Amino acid sequence: MEISTRTDALARFGHALSDGTRTSVLLALKDGPAYPADLAERAGVSRQVMSNHLACLRGCGLVVAVPEGRRTRYELTDSRIAHALEDLVSLVLVVDPECAPADEVVPS
Repeated sequence: MEISTRTDALARFGHALSDGTRTSVLLALKDGPAYPADLAERAGVSRQVMSNHLACLRGCGLVVAVPEGRRTRYELTDSRIAHALEDLVSLVLVVDPECAPADEVVPS
């Protein structure tokens, strides 16, 4: 197991949040453990796509896979991640449309 520096941990968290599907997974897991098929359905993606996102989130150290018989349940690695997500969601940002990613539509 590798212990991340504070900078590395924040960069990994930022990478995880940089994708809408991964963000929706983290927000779903903030409310409690879930199964990949349920997460895929909720996010509107295939199970294979969800598997790739969950692998990324595991690699970032944000989620853990917990075997349950023939199924695997996913949960946040630390309850403080849920608190951090709550804090981030509660922020109100004034966004400059010029700074939005090119593939994102910014309402005017």
